[in-house]
Amino acid sequence: MSPGARRRGKTPDRAASAVERHDCPNCDAPAGSACRTRGGKTAAKYHTPRFVLVPALREELEVLVPAGRHPGRAWKQGPALAVVPALRTERPVRIGYARTSTARQELASQLGALHRAQCHKVFQEQISTRVKIRPELEKALALAHQFKEAAPETPVILTVHELKRLARNAAEMMALSAERQTGGIQLELLTGPLTGIYDPHGMGAMFFAVLALAGQIERNYIREKTLEGQVIAASKGNHGGRPKDIDDDMLTFAVALKDKGDPVPEIAKKLTIKTGKNAGKSPSVASLYRVLAEAEEAEEAAADDGLPLRPKPVRIRRPEDPLTLEEIDLRERLQVQPHPNAETR
Repeated sequence: MSPGARRRGKTPDRAASAVERHDCPNCDAPAGSACRTRGGKTAAKYHTPRFVLVPALREELEVLVPAGRHPGRAWKQGPALAVVPALRTERPVRIGYARTSTARQELASQLGALHRAQCHKVFQEQISTRVKIRPELEKALALAHQFKEAAPETPVILTVHELKRLARNAAEMMALSAERQTGGIQLELLTGPLTGIYDPHGMGAMFFAVLALAGQIERNYIREKTLEGQVIAASKGNHGGRPKDIDDDMLTFAVALKDKGDPVPEIAKKLTIKTGKNAGKSPSVASLYRVLAEAEEAEEAAADDGLPLRPKPVRIRRPEDPLTLEEIDLRERLQVQPHPNAETR
């Protein structure tokens, strides 16, 4: 008998009895009997597939058959074992959390996955991760702590569709990990390479530290390679960016109208392309949707990295309001630009 089994209070006879409560997948010995050899004799030790079924013995290399089972003699059916009631297992309590950054992103796929995971309650919100306090996430964590305090033995799991719904940098991830560790709340990821349930203690805490650092390094690497690619492309005369049909001034105007509540198809009709083969026409609705989404993603990324936002949304002014310096500059730039149909007039 190994020292590990003795530390867990399993003497050879007790270990053998625990193993014999299961049929052997290897030799088909029924519950209550020791394993047998191909020749039909009692084996000297139990087959590995059998004692692996016993949680307390899964790490053992072998479980010897006690001398009282007469190893090496002709095998015979042993006495039936008393039925041991199964250990009571508490059903875990799952608290779901779903989040998108903008109203244009859909929540249906996240909510569907959380429903299939049998979450007791799901909290959802549309808010950027750059916002330090997310009310619905705070409510989800508070409810999880309440469940854990009321029933300490019951597993409480915070379930999310993917990791980025919780945090986007190492600092936020470590703060969340510390809060979960204090309350004993587990984390479940439904998709991605890290799918599974993670305990906040022991290896779970180390996992979060490594994961947070790796996520931050990956984010910095992607940003660095993107900037490097832009510099290389610019040196070849390709500056990239938005389609030339929609310039910065048009985008600023479109963002202002959208913030005011105008529908995107109506905004597209109010814009006029200034240059190129489509000069004088309005941009397509699909193109406008795309550049608005890119602008919003760039705004979130810039806010997370502490960079100035570009383009800046303008305020909707009344006719009697004085112009700001930026608005005066914008007006002057629009006035000096030639009208796209000037040559045909």
